[in-house]
Amino acid sequence: MSDTKLRSAYVLSALIAVLALIAAGAGLLIDELYQGNALLVAGWHGNDLVTLTVAIPTLVASLILSVRGSRRARLVWLGMLAYTLYNFAYYLFGAAFNSFFLLYVTLFDLSIFALIFALVRLDVDDIGQSFSGGTPVKWIAGFMGFVAIGLTAVYASESLKFVVTGQVPEIVISTGHLTNIVFALDLSLVVPWFILGAIWLWQRRPWGYVLATILNVKGAVYMLALSAVTVSAVRAGASDDLAQVWLWGTIGLGSLVASLVLLGNVEPIERR
Repeated sequence: MSDTKLRSAYVLSALIAVLALIAAGAGLLIDELYQGNALLVAGWHGNDLVTLTVAIPTLVASLILSVRGSRRARLVWLGMLAYTLYNFAYYLFGAAFNSFFLLYVTLFDLSIFALIFALVRLDVDDIGQSFSGGTPVKWIAGFMGFVAIGLTAVYASESLKFVVTGQVPEIVISTGHLTNIVFALDLSLVVPWFILGAIWLWQRRPWGYVLATILNVKGAVYMLALSAVTVSAVRAGASDDLAQVWLWGTIGLGSLVASLVLLGNVEPIERR
């Protein structure tokens, strides 16, 4: 695949890395940038820490290696673009209005366009054929389906409970939001894609390999971010519930293992 086809996506990705560095760094350094209760503020700080120390370096490293022609790095790069899209959607729609609002809009929009420009130019058939025939697609697809069904069950039960009893979900009360941004984004940007990726991976379609790798790379890093959010909230005294770290850690570990297995089954260009 000619890297010139991906030039626009590469340029946007470099800009995303710079702007994300500014957003996350400022979030940690500027006092009172984030408004809201202590739980929310601590959460933003935990998220910024992982974005700054893990997500941005991974995005930059995978971008550089992708430019050099690595298929594995290309998939990781796309996964990190999915991370920036999902991550800054939370800031755009969930953070109280602040001085960086336009920066969140820009990061969200650039992530969308970078993914579109990359995916429409991606040689999906070439990448799909580069995966080993022994790739354990069924257990990875099963894991993705399990996560999707589990998230749907939790969110649907909470939502239906409100329909029946009028009881507002605890997460809405504790964050002070008017609605549940977690439910909204996960049911639109996570669950449907996990299900589609799992089905296509089970069928060994080229897009299945691509989607599964992208989603699990993104999932592994974002579960680390959620773990940091939980720990940050406990350290700030805004929460005493560390049990969620086990949940995020378990899902994150599953996504990390799935990512490593998928990437490990991609044959280098030289071998093919």
